[in-house]
Amino acid sequence: MLEKLANIFRIPDLRKRVLFTLFILAIYRLGSHIPTPGINTKLLEQFFQQNSGSSLGLIDMFSGGNLRRLTVFALGIMPYITAAIIFELLTVVYEPLARLQKEGDMGRKKITQWTRYMTVALAVVQSFAIALTLVHGSGSVPYVTNPGPGFVLMTVLTLTTGATFVMWLGEQITDRGIGEGMSLLIFAGIVVGIPNGISDLYEKVHTQAWGGFTVPAVLILLAVMMAVVAFIVFVERSERRIPVQYAKRIVGRRLMGGQSTHLPLRVNAGGVMPVIFAASILSAPLLFAHATIGGFSFHDSRFLGPIFDALQVGEPWYELLYCLAIVFFAYFYISIIFRPDDIADNMRKYGGFIPGIRPGKRTADFVNDILTRITLVGALYLIVVSLIPQFMISGIHLNHLWLLGPFFDRLPTWVTNGLGVNFYFGGTSLLIVVGVAMDTINKVEAHLIMRHYDGFSTKSGRVRGRRSW
Repeated sequence: MLEKLANIFRIPDLRKRVLFTLFILAIYRLGSHIPTPGINTKLLEQFFQQNSGSSLGLIDMFSGGNLRRLTVFALGIMPYITAAIIFELLTVVYEPLARLQKEGDMGRKKITQWTRYMTVALAVVQSFAIALTLVHGSGSVPYVTNPGPGFVLMTVLTLTTGATFVMWLGEQITDRGIGEGMSLLIFAGIVVGIPNGISDLYEKVHTQAWGGFTVPAVLILLAVMMAVVAFIVFVERSERRIPVQYAKRIVGRRLMGGQSTHLPLRVNAGGVMPVIFAASILSAPLLFAHATIGGFSFHDSRFLGPIFDALQVGEPWYELLYCLAIVFFAYFYISIIFRPDDIADNMRKYGGFIPGIRPGKRTADFVNDILTRITLVGALYLIVVSLIPQFMISGIHLNHLWLLGPFFDRLPTWVTNGLGVNFYFGGTSLLIVVGVAMDTINKVEAHLIMRHYDGFSTKSGRVRGRRSW
């Protein structure tokens, strides 16, 4: 393994990409320690610690802990992800955008430019809401040292600039580094918080937070974590292989083709993106639930208050919407990155066909049917991985249901309220960490194999790696 890791630095292009990615991640972590001016960070962090098991804990996890300290990167990449989701949806329902996307690189560059503009607009709105919430919430709790219009303007300018810079960092990793930039930024934010999660778990064991059930609970939690990681690795590497046969043809004086191959369809082709999209969409109402604008608190509203309470993490309505959003974005994302019609046309162009299936539309329908079924399996896998650890950590508040509440009240407390462990041990965070790590390793391995070096897996090597620099 050390020899294979050393091969990374023997390839100049790969070495530059890896070092550049690490450099950008270091800049991202450096900005995570620069606080927004005029904020009492200690009191704000105490507030987040008290609400770590609520929706704020989930949002703070995606920001890499920047929100609880309200650093210059507090908004993170959520504005960019939200803007990207909006434009991806618009390309489906708005025909001019769909035509623009089909124009090639120029059309995609134009859509990317509009996505950046919308990211800035969303960052302005979110930072303005955060600034007003801190100002109006500083009456009894002094979160702001000098509240006023100057603080609001400075906060909007700082957080918007930070969100724009984070967007630029992610794009730089994607273009000049290794891996998907936005996913790696989320990955870095979650991984940095894992030591705090381990420390919190150790403290619970030391103080016997769950009484006599503490040690069994910790062992069960660790066993579930390892099982979830193993399950994630197994499914992420699973694929459905469709056999493809290429007919023989004469090119010049040579007889070409005739070989058999396969079309690999991954069970979870969308990776962690459906989970990130679903969490991003559902985090928007969670942010407004804690907002206070002009002395008006959205959460204290007679009409909006019950809705926000029902959309808190662990509530049945939130979990139901979360599952539906994962299924929707799993199909939506696969429809963007995988087009059966194009595959069928390319296959027919080069003389390929699926045994027993006519080339052309029949092939496209056959591939689409298989893709529909395995995408459903992938979406259910994402739901299971996200909900089972979530159920153990914060529980699912089934006792809040209207008719079934009295029945679930008789169950043990840990069933409905969970074990109160940190969010870093949740299924969503584990899925993102393992999924992004595997995707990045696969891209590094592709660079190694392309240059005739051994990959990380035992079956990936083509030519043994050279031992000299």
